Amino acid sequence: MNHTTLIDRLFERLYAVYGAEWERSLGHAPIGSIKTNWLHELAPYFANKETMTCIAWALGNLPERCPNVIVFKNLCLAAPRTTQIPLPGPKADPLRVAEELAKLAPMRNAQRVDYKAWAKRILADVDNGIKRNPTSVKMAREALEAQ
Repeated sequence: MNHTTLIDRLFERLYAVYGAEWERSLGHAPIGSIKTNWLHELAPYFANKETMTCIAWALGNLPERCPNVIVFKNLCLAAPRTTQIPLPGPKADPLRVAEELAKLAPMRNAQRVDYKAWAKRILADVDNGIKRNPTSVKMAREALEAQ
């Protein structure tokens, strides 16, 4: 079924629901221009069966007042989407996993970095009688107290 036929059927359905209110909503513009505009706005929903269900849902949930193309498009956007169940992921190759873990082994065995060594050095200097900036000493003490 081509898109022009779908728009014609949609207009027939809206006329059947709203009657004279639908006719008044179209105004005095040429009907071909109005249908072209509706087709342009709703074209993504005419793409396939899944998106056509959005139009069917919108027709089943029409508002009390006659919708314009924007209101109808928003109804299509509000339609619930069908969820697809994802396929399970591929199983990991045990040999490949072992190879990758072997690459990470040196990192596991590496010495831990002491991120507060700077504070320990400053306080060790102070203990050994070396003058240090009072602000640096204060920050070092606070850093080590926060452990």
